[in-house]
Amino acid sequence: MHEPVIAIRSLKLDRGGRAVLDGLDLEVRAGEVHALLGGNGAGKSTTLAAILGFLKPGSGSIHVGGHCPSREPDEVRRAIAFLPENVALYEHLSAWENLSYFLSLAGETREPAAMEQALNAVQLHAQAWNTRAGGFSKGMRQKTAIALALLRRTPILLLDEPTTGLDPAATHEFNRLLGAQRDRGVAVLMVTHDLLGAAQVADRISMLRGGRVVREWTASPGPERFALAPLYQAFTGESAQ
Repeated sequence: MHEPVIAIRSLKLDRGGRAVLDGLDLEVRAGEVHALLGGNGAGKSTTLAAILGFLKPGSGSIHVGGHCPSREPDEVRRAIAFLPENVALYEHLSAWENLSYFLSLAGETREPAAMEQALNAVQLHAQAWNTRAGGFSKGMRQKTAIALALLRRTPILLLDEPTTGLDPAATHEFNRLLGAQRDRGVAVLMVTHDLLGAAQVADRISMLRGGRVVREWTASPGPERFALAPLYQAFTGESAQ
């Protein structure tokens, strides 16, 4: 089996004198969608910040593509496309102009044909390509951000609550895009509190509570990939109705 692209071992991290991550162990492998599930305050956003090198661990280790985020942040961030909960685009720029600008910030350029291919792949309507992003819905913003991830061709995709505010059709389309990334061998880590959404798309689900993974499930073949009742009970502490 391949070495994990993201490997977190016994990670402890305090913020404001409080232990937010308390012995976190987590692995994400190439060609896998891994959902990190947890309620508010479980440590999901702190985990992402530590992976990106914004927070330094108190103890334990993080390696992303063989690099330590706190010591080698530039190498780590070059390997990652990060989609925050609220995708930040320049409102006065079109989708095409946003893609060109963010690629230039990363020191990259792409031919127009590659830009068109990425926008077609995410099924962003051609009329929106040259429309100012100020009028975009959340789904259109997510599609633009995914197009950027496709163009950057990074081996790692980090997602922070990616389906919040999306309608069912947009969520289904987003999951299709994640499946395409998985098929390309991308390692996808999605942090979310959306139990059903995670069960639809993830290959593995880890339950984060009190700053550590307390349970983990692996998808089974077939239409019912996860047994939802045990997941619901683990997440809420209640029996599914």
